[in-house]
Parts: sequence; structure tokens; C-alpha cells
Amino acid sequence: MALLSVKNLNISFGANAPDIVSNVSFDVDRGEILALVGESGCGKSISCLSLTSLLPTPPARVRADAIEFQTKEGTVDLTRLPARKLRKIRGGGIAYIFQEPSVSLNPVFRVGSQIAEVLALHRPEVTDVRGEVIELLRLVGIPAPESRVDSFPHEMSGGMQQRVMIAMALAGNPELLVADEPTTALDVTIQAQILELIDELRRARDMAVILVTHNLGIVARLANRVAVMYAGNIVEYASGPELFAHPAHPYTRALLKAVPHLGGEGKRLSTIPGHVPPPEEFAPGCRFCDRCERRKDLSPEEQERCCCEIPAPVSISNTHTVYCRHPFAAGTGNLE
Repeated sequence: MALLSVKNLNISFGANAPDIVSNVSFDVDRGEILALVGESGCGKSISCLSLTSLLPTPPARVRADAIEFQTKEGTVDLTRLPARKLRKIRGGGIAYIFQEPSVSLNPVFRVGSQIAEVLALHRPEVTDVRGEVIELLRLVGIPAPESRVDSFPHEMSGGMQQRVMIAMALAGNPELLVADEPTTALDVTIQAQILELIDELRRARDMAVILVTHNLGIVARLANRVAVMYAGNIVEYASGPELFAHPAHPYTRALLKAVPHLGGEGKRLSTIPGHVPPPEEFAPGCRFCDRCERRKDLSPEEQERCCCEIPAPVSISNTHTVYCRHPFAAGTGNLE
């Protein structure tokens, strides 16, 4: 049974506004990394924020058939949970790491007191709070945690601030960690260290991770499963190895072709023609239809159907689903 199961999630902003996220469904198992991949603005972050009602309502309108989460007491539907019980899961069962640690941390409080607040909310049984905070800082690789526990955020580098954010997320002993672009504001060397740390903690704690990113190199190295999003829809859902070996959706293939490769000097970088439409201009069918190069090989009638009819899920294998009327078969097409 999945640790988290999201069923037909829809999100809009405003009473009569179109859905920005539509019919999004995915599962996350214990101990695995699920990567949500796609261009900026495709709905990755707001989908994750909606899991524990972190979007302000109004203006946000969040609807779902169910968002089921496995707790020690059994399965709960987060969409129907009272606010008091949801607060226990938010930060306890499900914890978040955000993009900008310098914005997420309160600049006027010492980092130790900010981590201690999580302990007070989710683990009140801890008696030696300072000792536990120091151990958490040591766990995430903060040097000299006995002195750093009393530091203010501005006294730390960006990488150390992000480690503090990870310590804060771990303080509630979560079963699911949502890492929303956790390395965006960091240099390349520190990015690798932070991602390696998250992966080590996942394996050590048998913790599930939702990794929100547009970096396909990170996904290829870490993700067990991948959900590719475009304009608020999941267009392809597969195990990590399958997705990179046999991408079936035209958008997924276009993304992979656009990744620069070593040894490609002198070659023009591949791009995806056109732009992501605003929500009010989403096609009623496949939202990628206007940018899809595969359409040029179809009849005018079939091109019209692509844009007007919602694509049904096509099972490539037991672990690979694509939402496309004309998916690529395994081994077809050229990604070079």
C-alpha cells in the first residue's frame, strides 16, 4: 500500500478561474524518491503545497477525489481531515524543504530555537531539547553543532542554512519529505552535497521523498519513479530507468533532447518550439498539442482530435503510463 496516494487533484485560483492543475494522480511508496519534473510554472510546487492545505484558501480552490496518507492509526484522507489533526501531520508525517533557506528561516531567531519549535509541536516527549537539536545538526553535517546551535541564519552560508532546513524537517520524524527545488539557490558543489545528504537520510530512515525539480540529471541519478508534468497535467509516469530508456510522450522526449551533453561542442542545442500557454488558453484535449512536433505527421482530423479530446492513459508497461494519443514505442525516434 502506498504511503501517499493522490487521486484526481485539481487546483484553481479564483471562483471562475480555469484549473491550473488538472486530474493529477500519483503514488509514493515508503523509502522511494518520486520526482516531479517539468518546466517552471507547470504546477509541481502548488501540487505539493496542496497536500497539507498550505495554499491560502481563498483564492486557491483545491479539489481531489482523495489524498490518502498512511499514519500509525491507519489511512486518512487529508482533504477531509479537521484542521487540528492536519496540523499534526503537517511537519510531523509530511515535512517540507523549500527553495530559499534564507527566506524560510526567521532572521531574528537562532537556528536552534527554530528547530526546537518543531520538537515542541511534534515530539513533546523529548526532554533534552538542546541535545536533540545538536544531534540533528550533527546528523545533517553542520560542523561544530554545539556552537552553531546558537547562530543566527545570517551567520551561516547558503549551504549550511539549507542543512538547517533539513534538520528542521527531520525534527518531526516525518515519513514523507517534500523537497521543493532544494538546491536552486546553491552553487553546483553544494547542490551535490545536499542531494546526497537527502538520499542518505532517506535510506537510513526508510523515508519517502517527493523531489520537485526541472534538473533531469538529478532525476536520472536519484529518482525511483518520475512524474512528468506539463501545463498542470501529468503527461508521463514511469520508473526512473524506464523513463530515460524509453520516453514515450513527445514532451518528455523534447525535454530530454534539450539537455546539453558532453561532447556536443559545435552542435546547436535543441529547444521546444512555442511557449507554455496561459491557463485560459489551455487546449481542451492535450495541452501540449500546439508545440508537439509529432503532430506534423498526423492527418488534419487526427491533429484536431489531439487538441480537442483528453488523451486516455496508455500503459507501456506495468510501471510506465503515458497520456498521449500517439505515444512513441520503445526504441523509436532519435534523442541525439
